[in-house]
Amino acid sequence: MTLEATDCLVKLYEEHHNLEDYQGGVPRWCTGCGDSGILTAVQRLCRDNDLAPERTVFVSGIGCSSRLPHYMKTYGFHGIHGRALPVAEGIKLARPDLDVFVSTGDGDCCSIGAAHWIHAIRYNMNMVVMLHDNHVYGLTKKQASPTSPLGFKSNTTPRGSTLLPLNPLTVTLGVQNVSFVAQAVDWIPELLYEILAAAYKHKGLSFVRILQRCPQYLPKMFDPWLQDPQKSLILTHDRGVRPSAGLAKIYRNQQEHDPSDINRAREIASLEDPIPVGILYQNPDVPRYEELRNAGQLRTADYIKAGLEAEFDKFTIWPDGHDAPAA
Repeated sequence: MTLEATDCLVKLYEEHHNLEDYQGGVPRWCTGCGDSGILTAVQRLCRDNDLAPERTVFVSGIGCSSRLPHYMKTYGFHGIHGRALPVAEGIKLARPDLDVFVSTGDGDCCSIGAAHWIHAIRYNMNMVVMLHDNHVYGLTKKQASPTSPLGFKSNTTPRGSTLLPLNPLTVTLGVQNVSFVAQAVDWIPELLYEILAAAYKHKGLSFVRILQRCPQYLPKMFDPWLQDPQKSLILTHDRGVRPSAGLAKIYRNQQEHDPSDINRAREIASLEDPIPVGILYQNPDVPRYEELRNAGQLRTADYIKAGLEAEFDKFTIWPDGHDAPAA
């Protein structure tokens, strides 16, 4: 065996990863929480695409969903409430070679982080954004979120919420430069995985709303959809996802939908019953902000150091007889 062939085998071995290579700490979510199914799908996605843990980053804000980076054996950044997206964008600008995922909740993204959410869609940077939407603030113990249903009684709305819920799909589809919008549900793991896999392969910002159960504060919220498969509308297309033969026998309410049709995507996004599941919209030709800014060129360590030194020099008090470095 030649050295070249040996090197190839070593490289192949080094680049292969098992599911355990992405499993971090033991999840502390409640039993039956939909976040557990999302975590499993994400770990499978990393394994099946052999994502190098040292070149993969999960970013989150605050909330039950935002604990996900703690359970991934990759790089992670647990930010402050509502600020997951600007942190992820900064990472992608500095290191466009990294695979970046964002894990955010309906409160974290659609309330305090709403402005960042809108502009992240505009920037269309190459990352996967997973909106865990359980219609309630779970970590802070049952407050109404922007997606809570009308009449929902919580600690902040004891007489019932008075506003209609915000629809993250229709909002996202109304923003300039949108390039990928999909919806998944935690109780159909096969399609959850397929949708996340398609989102990862898309070049641009992939926004995936995932309806997920909260067994503690909204235990029966999604029971009608779990008990009646006809209440889920499966969107199928050659450029989208298709259920397996076995799954198709259960979820027979299917509709062929071309994800390049944004007008039809907006109509489907407005549906509440049945719930649409699949890829609503995809346009791979939308320009990406990181490419417009630096054409994908990496910032070397020396480049970063020189930039920091130049900024520090602006505020340095130099001793007598020493001149500041030339700009």
